Amino acid sequence: MRDLLSLSQKEIGRFLRVWKQTLIPPVITIVLYLLIFGKFIWDKISIIEWVNYIDFIFPGLLMMSVIMASYGNSSFSFFGSKFQKNIEELFVSPMSSWKILVGFCIGAIARWLCVWMLVFTAWYFMIDLQIHSYFFVFVFLFLTSLMFALAGLLNGLYAKSFDDVNIVPSFIITPLIYLGWVFYSIDLLTPFWKTLSQFNPILYMVNGLRYAFIWVSDVSLFVALGIIINFVIILFWLTLYLLKKWYWIRS
Repeated sequence: MRDLLSLSQKEIGRFLRVWKQTLIPPVITIVLYLLIFGKFIWDKISIIEWVNYIDFIFPGLLMMSVIMASYGNSSFSFFGSKFQKNIEELFVSPMSSWKILVGFCIGAIARWLCVWMLVFTAWYFMIDLQIHSYFFVFVFLFLTSLMFALAGLLNGLYAKSFDDVNIVPSFIITPLIYLGWVFYSIDLLTPFWKTLSQFNPILYMVNGLRYAFIWVSDVSLFVALGIIINFVIILFWLTLYLLKKWYWIRS
């Protein structure tokens, strides 16, 4: 297991060396949202789903930071190794494909944990929000981080330029986050948009985490867990299959 440990340490050290770029921006983003919605216009949108609006949106903001951190870490790290032409050295070593996959995922999850601690520190000083289930907070954040770490690794496999790496978070993930009920409840939507929104997987992550914080959710907790777990399983086996086939080298 020394090979897996070495790769994990390399991935963690990579984002820690540039912590001003990898850890600080998500915290600044969360603080700005909390200031705008929590301090400046809170009195205009005071109550939603029988809770304070700032308490309602914080779980979604936390989930947003976890998604972007996990996805960005694995996608840019893997593609960076491809771009620098050193990924082949990793794959001609005795290290198995599943260890390579796990090593990159550990780096992404470690970055999520660092962002999580920094965001929670900011949250502690800015809002008075209670957590009803620490267990479900961890479960939803961990599974979401793992899912998007795998998705980022898959993007890194297919990407042929840094533009390809940026396309997915800019044009797919970000719109899905903003349409994932981070800032509003499903009760505010018309029947058409309410039905359409249910095909957005991020809304299940956001609502699952919201339930863990404030016991308020627009979807079933176990449906949300089931959807996330299914995505994790599918992405894991698909990414592992492509790694074993050395897709990026043959293409």
